[in-house]
Amino acid sequence: MLNEIDLRRVDLNLLVLFQAVLEERHVGRAADRMSLTPSAVSHGLGRLRRLLNDPLFLKTPKGVVPTARAAQLSVPIGDLLARARSVISAAAPFDPATSTRRFTIGAPDGASAVFLPPLLADLRQSAPGIDIALRQLLPVPGETPERAWRAAYAELEGRAMDMAILPSEPSAVRFARQALYDEDFVVVMRAAHPFAGNLSLPRYCEAQHVVVSLSGDSHGFVDEVLAQHGRSRRVALTVPNFMFAMAMVAETDLVCAVPARFAAVQAARFGLATRKPPVPLGRFKLNLVVPEVALMDAGLAWLAKRVQQTGRSKPRAGTAR
Repeated sequence: MLNEIDLRRVDLNLLVLFQAVLEERHVGRAADRMSLTPSAVSHGLGRLRRLLNDPLFLKTPKGVVPTARAAQLSVPIGDLLARARSVISAAAPFDPATSTRRFTIGAPDGASAVFLPPLLADLRQSAPGIDIALRQLLPVPGETPERAWRAAYAELEGRAMDMAILPSEPSAVRFARQALYDEDFVVVMRAAHPFAGNLSLPRYCEAQHVVVSLSGDSHGFVDEVLAQHGRSRRVALTVPNFMFAMAMVAETDLVCAVPARFAAVQAARFGLATRKPPVPLGRFKLNLVVPEVALMDAGLAWLAKRVQQTGRSKPRAGTAR
């Protein structure tokens, strides 16, 4: 790693040059891209090689190829440059119409599939240069609702993501919360499922179920509800996200409890029927959570408002069956 003395003689442009050569795989094309001469790029690469103690790029008849060390450095250097660009962009007055910032949003896929399409449509009109990175979030299995999402709050504090949509209210005042919408569950199955016409409680318990679980733990909140009615079910499959669950249900006689708005957006795409569960499976609120200090960033505050507006909009009519 570079120590403090090394950093004093590092020219950030050398990392920009590294990225250009890595992507172009050609010194001449990298020079054109950076409005430099090929000799200037070669000179810069020489300085970078001495700094990092590696050849970095090897000549071939068609250009250059990265060494193993260069390939290893590509991701951290790319992340470093992206963060540097973000810091510089944030320092300038924020204008959504011209901004080229990238924001990271964390959410369970049952929520992201609901808010992301209208958000992207909105950004195409109001902020065409803004990019979104999405992080899928899942609760820690076996934890209380208050602790199940603690990893997401840690990532928010560490600025690994800018904001998160969570079925949890932050207990710490250092987080700002804005309610988006209330959500409940429906049951999805293929349209020709034997139980599609009459999903009684006995039939629901008789069916084979899919459970969304990152860890593979088959016991979920539905089992707790059924136990209150003296019932149980068979979980035949666990999958890591709701979208995969929908795909599996479409090809089998499995059934799955999914968020209602998610089903409204995605069920028709998979040819699935949605049914009201034979017993209530609970209701929860989706919240937009942002560190209070982060809202001092005008760009992030602007995006939070856009997420609130699009997240509160109802799913497009006619997508559920």
